[in-house]
Amino acid sequence: MLIITKATLAIMIGFILSLICGFIFIPLLKKFNIRQNVSKTIGKRHLVKEGTPTIGGIIFIIPTLITLLILYFRNSIGISSNLIIVIIVFLAYALLGFIDDFLKIKMHNNKGLSICAKLIIQTLIASIFFFIFMKHGGSSTIEISFLNLSIPLGPFFGLFILIVLVGTTNAVNITDGLDGLAGGLCAIALFAFGLIAWNTKWMEGNMEVAIFCFVLIGAVIGFLMFNTHPARVFMGDTGSMALGAAIATIAIITRHEVSLILIGGVFVIEALSSIIQIIAIRKFHRKVFKMAPIHHHFEQLGWAEVDIVKAFWVVGFLLAMIAITYGVWL
Repeated sequence: MLIITKATLAIMIGFILSLICGFIFIPLLKKFNIRQNVSKTIGKRHLVKEGTPTIGGIIFIIPTLITLLILYFRNSIGISSNLIIVIIVFLAYALLGFIDDFLKIKMHNNKGLSICAKLIIQTLIASIFFFIFMKHGGSSTIEISFLNLSIPLGPFFGLFILIVLVGTTNAVNITDGLDGLAGGLCAIALFAFGLIAWNTKWMEGNMEVAIFCFVLIGAVIGFLMFNTHPARVFMGDTGSMALGAAIATIAIITRHEVSLILIGGVFVIEALSSIIQIIAIRKFHRKVFKMAPIHHHFEQLGWAEVDIVKAFWVVGFLLAMIAITYGVWL
């Protein structure tokens, strides 16, 4: 029962503080005209979202940090190298996303940071991750338990970290195109990894990492009170990159990188649909989907936005439950 009690407390505090932050920050975002520029290429129904406040990721980032501090000073959690890694990567990607959002707002377009600048910063973050992780006894071996395989990467593990971080953060960012879609899927993924982390007994600070997941779940659910259709605020790259990075980091330190493909199955599908569409247009001058990523394809088919979000949440939930069953129980 201890895990249920601690998880409930973590979720509750994160949720309450997130609601408070929402009521404080949304009016401030409106006051300082920190608003979303909507691309005219994604359909008329999205044009009504023009001017919606963005950078809403702060609504769940700040409460997560405050909650962790509260729990630490109450001696409810300790500090471990793995928790430090998760927090550093979480905040570093949040800052990267914030800079990207700021430039988009300042320039009144959707360009933001250049791809080269993003890659340089992400490489630096991955290098810090690699250094701290390996210094505190981290393994550079990938475990694929269902195939009974161990793949030692050695010095290439740093590159692997970079690929997982970049891939996951961009997949979450691509998915963040409908009200509540990315937030709900991230909450589901974090729940799965929270349970996995709690049961990863060999990992230093496994309980602290699990508590981080549960705190962030509560904060994201609080954010969804303002982000579900019709959204009063968007998380922006500040939020989507922070969430994607946190999920990827926890997958790596728990050695469940392969499980990430299943738990984040919807993110994978969203990213693949965009890649397939780009290749099809550039190489064959044809479209595979009416619009990419795939959630926009369903919009073009006439699905209501809320129905697409609910359907994708259900798929994400089922995939996460399968991964939990295998990763924790079997």
